Amino acid sequence: QVQLVESGGGLVQAGGSLRLSCVVSRSIASSNAMGWYRQAPGKQRELVATVTDGGRTNYADSVKGRFTISRDNAKNTVYLQMNSLKPEDTAVYYCNYRSQVVPGAYNYWGQGTQVTVSS
Repeated sequence: QVQLVESGGGLVQAGGSLRLSCVVSRSIASSNAMGWYRQAPGKQRELVATVTDGGRTNYADSVKGRFTISRDNAKNTVYLQMNSLKPEDTAVYYCNYRSQVVPGAYNYWGQGTQVTVSS
Protein backbone atom coordinates (compact mmCIF):
# COMPACT_ATOMS: atom_id res chain seq x y z
CA GLN A 1 0.00 0.00 0.00
CA VAL A 2 1.52 3.28 -1.16
CA GLN A 3 0.54 6.40 0.74
CA LEU A 4 1.05 10.04 -0.19
CA VAL A 5 0.58 12.58 2.58
CA GLU A 6 0.32 16.26 1.71
CA SER A 7 0.81 19.13 4.12
CA GLY A 8 1.42 22.86 4.12
CA GLY A 9 -1.91 24.15 2.90
CA GLY A 10 -3.71 26.99 4.59
CA LEU A 11 -5.11 30.47 4.29
CA VAL A 12 -2.97 33.24 2.84
CA GLN A 13 -3.55 36.72 1.50
CA ALA A 14 -3.07 37.51 -2.17
CA GLY A 15 0.59 38.05 -2.91
CA GLY A 16 1.68 35.70 -0.15
CA SER A 17 3.48 32.36 -0.27
CA LEU A 18 3.00 28.78 0.84
CA ARG A 19 5.07 25.62 0.50
CA LEU A 20 3.32 22.30 0.09
CA SER A 21 4.99 19.00 0.95
CA CYS A 22 4.17 15.46 -0.11
CA VAL A 23 5.76 12.47 1.62
CA VAL A 24 5.59 9.13 -0.18
CA SER A 25 5.67 5.85 1.73
CA ARG A 26 8.26 4.29 -0.58
CA SER A 27 11.34 5.37 -2.51
CA ILE A 28 10.92 8.01 -5.20
CA ALA A 29 14.58 7.87 -6.23
CA SER A 30 14.03 6.47 -9.72
CA SER A 31 11.55 5.38 -12.39
CA ASN A 32 8.84 7.83 -11.46
CA ALA A 33 7.44 11.27 -11.95
CA MET A 34 5.94 13.37 -9.18
CA GLY A 35 3.33 16.01 -9.66
CA TRP A 36 0.90 18.44 -8.15
CA TYR A 37 -2.65 18.91 -9.38
CA ARG A 38 -5.44 21.11 -8.07
CA GLN A 39 -9.21 21.21 -8.12
CA ALA A 40 -11.59 23.96 -7.09
CA PRO A 41 -15.27 23.25 -6.29
CA GLY A 42 -17.25 22.90 -9.50
CA LYS A 43 -14.13 22.82 -11.65
CA GLN A 44 -12.04 20.12 -13.29
CA ARG A 45 -8.83 18.88 -11.74
CA GLU A 46 -5.88 20.45 -13.53
CA LEU A 47 -2.16 19.86 -13.69
CA VAL A 48 -0.07 22.37 -11.78
CA ALA A 49 3.47 21.01 -12.07
CA THR A 50 5.41 17.79 -12.57
CA VAL A 51 9.02 16.73 -12.07
CA THR A 52 10.70 13.58 -13.38
CA ASP A 53 13.32 11.53 -11.56
CA GLY A 54 15.85 13.25 -13.82
CA GLY A 55 14.75 16.69 -12.65
CA ARG A 56 12.84 17.77 -15.75
CA THR A 57 9.92 20.03 -14.83
CA ASN A 58 6.68 21.04 -16.46
CA TYR A 59 4.31 23.79 -15.32
CA ALA A 60 0.85 24.97 -16.17
CA ASP A 61 0.96 28.33 -17.91
CA SER A 62 -1.07 29.87 -15.10
CA VAL A 63 1.65 29.20 -12.52
CA LYS A 64 4.87 29.63 -14.51
CA GLY A 65 7.19 32.05 -12.81
CA ARG A 66 5.29 31.81 -9.52
CA PHE A 67 5.40 28.13 -8.51
CA THR A 68 8.40 25.81 -8.24
CA ILE A 69 8.28 22.03 -7.92
CA SER A 70 11.22 20.16 -6.41
CA ARG A 71 12.02 16.75 -4.98
CA ASP A 72 14.21 15.41 -2.20
CA ASN A 73 14.69 11.74 -2.98
CA ALA A 74 16.49 11.05 0.29
CA LYS A 75 13.33 12.10 2.15
CA ASN A 76 10.88 10.64 -0.38
CA THR A 77 9.35 14.10 -0.51
CA VAL A 78 8.14 16.46 -3.21
CA TYR A 79 7.55 20.16 -2.65
CA LEU A 80 5.57 22.89 -4.31
CA GLN A 81 6.73 26.40 -3.50
CA MET A 82 3.94 28.84 -4.31
CA ASN A 83 4.74 32.53 -4.50
CA SER A 84 2.71 35.57 -5.54
CA LEU A 85 -0.47 33.68 -4.79
CA LYS A 86 -3.71 34.83 -6.38
CA PRO A 87 -7.34 34.19 -5.38
CA GLU A 88 -7.70 31.99 -8.46
CA ASP A 89 -5.09 29.65 -6.97
CA THR A 90 -7.64 28.65 -4.32
CA ALA A 91 -8.20 24.90 -4.61
CA VAL A 92 -7.49 21.53 -3.09
CA TYR A 93 -3.99 20.52 -4.12
CA TYR A 94 -3.24 16.85 -4.74
CA CYS A 95 0.10 15.08 -4.89
CA ASN A 96 0.63 12.49 -7.62
CA TYR A 97 3.17 9.66 -7.91
CA ARG A 98 3.34 7.70 -11.17
CA SER A 99 5.49 5.31 -13.13
CA GLN A 100 7.89 6.86 -15.63
CA VAL A 101 10.01 4.06 -17.10
CA VAL A 102 6.90 1.91 -17.55
CA PRO A 103 4.03 4.39 -18.01
CA GLY A 104 0.78 3.21 -16.48
CA ALA A 105 2.37 0.66 -14.16
CA TYR A 106 1.25 2.68 -11.16
CA ASN A 107 -0.45 5.98 -10.42
CA TYR A 108 -1.14 7.11 -6.86
CA TRP A 109 -2.77 10.17 -5.33
CA GLY A 110 -2.73 11.86 -1.97
CA GLN A 111 -5.82 13.01 -0.09
CA GLY A 112 -5.25 16.67 -0.86
CA THR A 113 -4.53 19.83 1.08
CA GLN A 114 -6.63 22.99 0.95
CA VAL A 115 -5.10 26.25 -0.22
CA THR A 116 -7.22 29.37 0.17
CA VAL A 117 -6.06 32.76 -1.09
CA SER A 118 -8.00 35.79 0.06
CA SER A 119 -8.26 38.94 -2.02
